[in-house]
Amino acid sequence: MSSLELSKLKLQGPLIHSANGTIPVTKFILLGFESMDWESRTFLCALLSSAYTGTLAGNLCIVWAVLRDPRLQRLPMYILLGNFSWLEISYVTTTVPRMLSDLVSPRVPISFPACFMQFYFFLSMGATECLFLAAMALDRYLAICHPLRYPVLMSPHSCWVLASSCWLIGFLWFIVPVTLISQLSFCGTNTLDHFVCDPAPLLAASCTPAPQAEHSCYALSSLIIFATILFILASYGLVIRAVLRLPAGAGRHKAFSTCSSHLAVVGLFYGSGMVNYVNPAASGASGKVVTLFYTVGTPLLNPLIYSLRNKEMKEALKRTLLGEQ
Repeated sequence: MSSLELSKLKLQGPLIHSANGTIPVTKFILLGFESMDWESRTFLCALLSSAYTGTLAGNLCIVWAVLRDPRLQRLPMYILLGNFSWLEISYVTTTVPRMLSDLVSPRVPISFPACFMQFYFFLSMGATECLFLAAMALDRYLAICHPLRYPVLMSPHSCWVLASSCWLIGFLWFIVPVTLISQLSFCGTNTLDHFVCDPAPLLAASCTPAPQAEHSCYALSSLIIFATILFILASYGLVIRAVLRLPAGAGRHKAFSTCSSHLAVVGLFYGSGMVNYVNPAASGASGKVVTLFYTVGTPLLNPLIYSLRNKEMKEALKRTLLGEQ
């Protein structure tokens, strides 16, 4: 093969090595839930479609209320919730439409650029969600433990700076491992045993061991997961200690209710995330179920747990959607 032909292959992407020579990878096939029978896939497709619709509806309502209601725009908690809801909409849209397509029409290839674009956005939005959960824990800590200084420490301007930082850091966090994995060569079959382009199936399809890419991916995952979960637990620990000092009554009950609901979301998201990204051995059917849970289940529950139970949010939705005063 001439040097000119080799240079052309490099421009087309990573390579598959086969008995017939070296050819460029131009697409992958996501196996997803291919082993399921047609009836089970139809049921799962209907279930995912309902969950996706519910996720979009719930989170769009929250975003709409925050954008349209001037009262919510002045409250840091709802600025963060509006950003968080938009993140959840983007997160599920990265994976669910492709998942539904593969359930209806299995083995339709996904192009190499599209696969790695999904891979990048999927990991980046997961990192951004960790940061937003930590930011919301910080907001609750300042509101309850430092109520007099709260308007200064968490002004709307400061809150927007915090939200922008979450987006920026989240989308920069996994650039190195995604770049390293995209430069690997792939051997034999180009099938990925998953419904999303994820580190484990991509690394499994690589021709040669890639310890640098693997270690960087799982090290960064572990760092952002454990750093934010420890910060969240410490914040809510201080909040609970402050609440216990309050006299028994409606204020204490409301604070405990808020903390418990927020911690429920944290437990659901981090518990499933740790299984996949801190433990590299998680794969196969169990890895798919866990990924399905935190990519579809938690975004569906978040509007119910975080906002739609909230009196201020309900009143804002009535004003902005129904025109009630």
